[in-house]
This record gives sequence, C-alpha cells and structure tokens, in this order.
Amino acid sequence: MKWHKDLYTGESILQKQRKIKWKIMHGAGQIRVYVITLASNRQNLLDIIPARELLQKHYPKRNLYVIGLAGNYQEALEVAGHIINDVYSKTGDFDVRGYIRDGGKQGV
Repeated sequence: MKWHKDLYTGESILQKQRKIKWKIMHGAGQIRVYVITLASNRQNLLDIIPARELLQKHYPKRNLYVIGLAGNYQEALEVAGHIINDVYSKTGDFDVRGYIRDGGKQGV
C-alpha cells in the first residue's frame, strides 16, 4: 500500500489523519473510516474502500495507492467528488491517475 504525500481528507478526521493512517498501516481496526484509492481498473476513476476491509488477510493491499481518507461513507463520497472536481478544474480532463502520477494537488 502506498500513500499520496498530500492526502485529501474529510473534515471529520482532519485532525486525526496521521493517527488513522498509522493505525491502518499497522493493522489496527478502523470501523468508520474509508480510504479513497486510485481505481483498481481503468473503467473507474476512484475506489472507496471501508478501512475494515483492509484487515482481511487476503485483501489485495499491495497495489493500493491511497489518495484520500474520510470519516464515513457520505464524507468519502464528498472527498471523492472533491478529488474529481480538482482534477477536472486543473486539467480539463478526468484522468485522476495521470494527475496524481504527475504530482497532483500542488498549490491547493
């Protein structure tokens, strides 16, 4: 699992971002937290995954690239919308993967 250096974070967990990230990386349960990752396939823009799923032994965590965190599902939808809006307003396109790869979210 890789983490974007400048995570998009929901308001409800803004102050707890580092602690939540640490817990996820060390296998501690995060019941109400959602991670927003680059899509696992080319047909989608982003994936929203409950952090509790990452605790499963065989969950494919290896290729995940986390770009956002949220405190609940509704907030995860809002953060994902913000990411997509940010990409579109800066590039005129919906290529989230390319935007992040090229160092996205600079100057935000």
